[in-house]
Amino acid sequence: MVQKQITIDYLEYDSITELEKADADLLNRAIEATNSSYAPYSKFNVGAAVRLSNGEIISGSNQENAAYPSGLCAERVTLFYASAKYPDAKLMSIAVVAAKDGKVLPTSTYMCGACRQVLAEYEAKSGSKVRIIIGSATKIQLFNGIESIMPFIFDNLS
Repeated sequence: MVQKQITIDYLEYDSITELEKADADLLNRAIEATNSSYAPYSKFNVGAAVRLSNGEIISGSNQENAAYPSGLCAERVTLFYASAKYPDAKLMSIAVVAAKDGKVLPTSTYMCGACRQVLAEYEAKSGSKVRIIIGSATKIQLFNGIESIMPFIFDNLS
């Protein structure tokens, strides 16, 4: 037996004002996107925004449905729309934030496993690591690439 360890390096900021302008703008777009969330059941509003290599920023929000699990997370709504609208653009970064009653939550809301796997696919398609920004009212975390938040992705397709 060999014991192994995984270490994750990331940056953590106390405020959005500490971020580079491009990252702050992307996170603000994700915050704005929480307003278009359709979450009548959970009342949990999630917004996401992606920056593409062509300079476009696409945002989206979670969409629930009474026929659970027919709804979709904000991250997948945003990634799928960005890919459908700009199929040749590379994914550069994604920002994710959650709100309730119109206020950004004080705790971080991380992507579910399905969204992480979809992000892994788009990162592979882009051929470079995606900058991942997870926002909350008390801190912002920046990760470099999907392996930082999901070290064992499913990629056995060859």
